[in-house]
Amino acid sequence: MHRLKRIIGWVLAATAVLASAADDPAPGAPQLATMTAQLQTIDRETLLDGSLEAVNRSTVAAETNARVVELPFDVNDYVQKGDVIVRFRDTEQQEQVRSAEANLHEAQARLNEARQDYERISDIYARKLIAKAQMDSATAAYASAKARVNAAQAVLNQAKERLEHMVVRAPYSGIVEERHIQLGEMATLGTPLMTGLSLEHLRALVDVPQSLIGPLREHRQARVILPGGGQLVASEVRIPPAADPKTHSFQVKVTLPEGDHGLFPGTLVKVAFKRGSEQALLLPPSAVVQRSEVTAAYVVHPDNRIEFRQLRIGTARADGQLAVLAGLVAGERVALEPIAAGIALKQQSALNTAVTP
Repeated sequence: MHRLKRIIGWVLAATAVLASAADDPAPGAPQLATMTAQLQTIDRETLLDGSLEAVNRSTVAAETNARVVELPFDVNDYVQKGDVIVRFRDTEQQEQVRSAEANLHEAQARLNEARQDYERISDIYARKLIAKAQMDSATAAYASAKARVNAAQAVLNQAKERLEHMVVRAPYSGIVEERHIQLGEMATLGTPLMTGLSLEHLRALVDVPQSLIGPLREHRQARVILPGGGQLVASEVRIPPAADPKTHSFQVKVTLPEGDHGLFPGTLVKVAFKRGSEQALLLPPSAVVQRSEVTAAYVVHPDNRIEFRQLRIGTARADGQLAVLAGLVAGERVALEPIAAGIALKQQSALNTAVTP
């Protein structure tokens, strides 16, 4: 008799809790935030493999004949744009600059003297106190002095340019890929010095079958999905006018946005090309649970019953949302806080076990 009373008490308590759960979550469980799955128009995409390459890869060569006295960087070093990567012995070029500067100062002094003579004689000639021949001579001397200054300035500019060739600077920020010269070696005009590539200007090379090239050429939009799970919207999609005659595919170049994204040439990536639009259900990543090989979400039924349901998820969209390919229908509610939903589901299971005869 005592045991029967206890069972009746459990049943009454469970009935009261279930009645309350029709509108509110189980006692002690957090209030669940949910969203209603609705069909949305999204881009229809084709996912293909690609490989990254550097847009800027170049070899810097010597522009003079000189001996190497400094090599601040070596292979695999990161170089900022404008950093000195090679310095040559410049004693002779320094002397040429100083000599050219001295000649320019002398020519400027001669010009000042010729200008003063010209102005004085012009004043006297205006008062008709001297012959025109003297005026012409002063004018010619002044013009000659100006020409000598211009010539001296040109020589100085050339000397400075030769001096600048003694220092080789990085044309862009990047990685030193190969060093072609050693410290102390004599470089001649055109001698390769260093080969480098930029990590801030990368693009993905993708071989696209000819059957897919039509929609891709129409939209010219793509996303690059990185190995770590991140993604970048392509700044440019270049499609060649003709296919490779051997593979019958088009090598499409997908340019990544400028900047250092922690990527390196040769890295394999996925590229999602837009080829139209379609209707799909979208979920935020926070609502999706990954347990081993199972991808799922907590679905909340109209009677507040919670179900842990397996889903098939597509590639993350540009805004980070996940497209549901199977396992969910429009109008169903999905819990936005999986941890709280899991707790509520355990409480629901325990309650169901308690009321089971």
